[in-house]
Amino acid sequence: MIKAGFVQFNPVLGDQETNIKKIKSLMPLAKDADLIVLPELANSGYNFVSKDHAFENAEEIANSRFIDFLIDEARKYNLHIVAGFNERENNNLYNSSALVSPEGFLGKYRKIHLFLNEKEIFQKGNVGLPVFDIGFCTIGILICFDWIFPEVWRILAMKGADIICHPSNLVLPYAQQAVPVHGMINRTFNITANRYGTERDVTFSGKSIISDPFGKTMVTAAPDKDAVKIIEMDIKQARNKMITPQNHAFDDRIVEEYSYLIS
Repeated sequence: MIKAGFVQFNPVLGDQETNIKKIKSLMPLAKDADLIVLPELANSGYNFVSKDHAFENAEEIANSRFIDFLIDEARKYNLHIVAGFNERENNNLYNSSALVSPEGFLGKYRKIHLFLNEKEIFQKGNVGLPVFDIGFCTIGILICFDWIFPEVWRILAMKGADIICHPSNLVLPYAQQAVPVHGMINRTFNITANRYGTERDVTFSGKSIISDPFGKTMVTAAPDKDAVKIIEMDIKQARNKMITPQNHAFDDRIVEEYSYLIS
């Protein structure tokens, strides 16, 4: 059994220090966790005025006050953290999520499926769909609008992800309904860490959610409040892909019938 969960809060646009202080104030509630997930773009806020505005509020991972803060918190509480991050690399911006541990920065995912005005600000992710063996489990990472594409959930599950971490700034009111379904189909635990509040003309839905490999919602948060929720997970449940004694979630795929997906 492991303990994993989310921190839900309302990031302030363009104010990293305030966001760090808020996360720091909530982290003691996660002290018993092995893995914690923070929302999308947790360092910077989301609804930028322009690409220049986003660039001003981005950091390089190797020289980041926010990443250093996350590592400090991971060491303090002896846990792993996945957090959305406004990442700058040279002149490019990526909507990324960073994975850190008490040992430091472990890796990142860059969002593939960009939503609305994100297409005017960020480059499409270029690091593929990595999974990370963090000792007590294997995790994959998706970000927000990735939720609507079943292919990426399946790929991460087939690569061995026990838990799919899903930092989000969800707007569409029905998005959270899909998360348990993806978990049921792929037999994974899923953690969606959403934000709440209104930023300029965009309102976010909160209701962060954790689901199990059978499609059951284990816990959810309110739509409009800070929240820290931690749940015990039996990782063996995510590693058993048998649906019936004669049916396996992956082995029973008839891949020759799926060529339309890549046409």
